[in-house]
Amino acid sequence: MITETDLKHLQRCVELAEQALEKGDEPFGSVLVSAAGEVLFEDHNHVASGDHTQHPEFAIARWAANHLAPEERAHATVYTSGEHCPMCAAAHGWSGLGRIVYASSSEQLAEWMKELNTEPSPVRNLSIKEILTNPDVDGPVPELAAKVGELHRRLHESK
Repeated sequence: MITETDLKHLQRCVELAEQALEKGDEPFGSVLVSAAGEVLFEDHNHVASGDHTQHPEFAIARWAANHLAPEERAHATVYTSGEHCPMCAAAHGWSGLGRIVYASSSEQLAEWMKELNTEPSPVRNLSIKEILTNPDVDGPVPELAAKVGELHRRLHESK
């Protein structure tokens, strides 16, 4: 179930995704929040450099593994503008992070990319539930997913 707190953090993710787009990058943004509600880390995509592993969810997993105890990671929540790709879902699982809440799904992203006639991804479009065992996941959120979809349209229409 999506709460008002979840919506607040997801809105920040969409803002970060828009910042990424304004910097010439793909529109993805993510926030790590502690069990106490403290924002611990936030980031957006940095793949325009050519390194397609520079996803914010992967950065969160790395940061959490280096800065949080296993118990803290397990009770933290990762908020993200788009559902984790398989690489980021695996990093999430290996680092022992807790709940994931996303604004738009990988299925929605795949549909938008098809509508925009973009190059297919070299990685299969799989949901978090297909990658992780027993994930605690909520999403998508329709009103925010529409905003994320618009950011992707802006990216691909500007090319």
